[in-house]
Amino acid sequence: MKASAIIPARLGSTRLPRKVLADIHGKPLVWHVWNQVCRAHNFDSVYVATDSTEVQEIIESFGGQVLMTSPDCRSGTERIVECIDRVESDFIVNVQGDEPLIDPGMLDALVARWLENPVDLITPVFRINTTEEINNPNVVKVVRRANREAIYFSRSPIPFVRDTPQEQWLEKHDFWGHIGVYGYHRKVLADYPNMPVSPLEQAESLEQLRFLDAGYTFQTLETDYRSVAVDVLDDLERVRELLK
Repeated sequence: MKASAIIPARLGSTRLPRKVLADIHGKPLVWHVWNQVCRAHNFDSVYVATDSTEVQEIIESFGGQVLMTSPDCRSGTERIVECIDRVESDFIVNVQGDEPLIDPGMLDALVARWLENPVDLITPVFRINTTEEINNPNVVKVVRRANREAIYFSRSPIPFVRDTPQEQWLEKHDFWGHIGVYGYHRKVLADYPNMPVSPLEQAESLEQLRFLDAGYTFQTLETDYRSVAVDVLDDLERVRELLK
């Protein structure tokens, strides 16, 4: 079975317009993402999916493969679904186009786990170590079954540890945070256009809840990698400093 990575990249980001082309030490941000993904060993192919000819020209100038998509795509998943017929793989990994420090080793582990057991979807999770992260709505929490399948994703602190002061919750229970990298079985992406928008997805603004609501299973992979996504200008400056 083959595995491919697809990096959705659009210029029209709301909080930091044209961020995928932001300069980081002489290369655009999206090049750093693409370069990190290409360092993984378990992908048969790596693509950038975009609606921008500007992004296309830059990626192709570095020797990368580009899949052109409609500007009407509302999410990275929709962008991938639109071009899935041009990708000959059973397993597709969605790597966000604003993750210039994405860990190739984590991506390899994700592919290796899926090849051992081809589940519907798989995503990495990390152990939460601070009460601040538990309470941070930007750190998406995930609760899991004993077999490590995700039960639910939320921006709220879950689970609630009853009869225990919150500063002691980490002593009583393991909390897990979610990293926004998704691995899909091809059949799940083929069914995506038929999935209604989930009320839970709308409430939490978390796309992964659409798949859970539709009855698909979501396996998780534990990792030490911590996401450093570029959402605002401060994030970009932080990444520039880390990559010095």
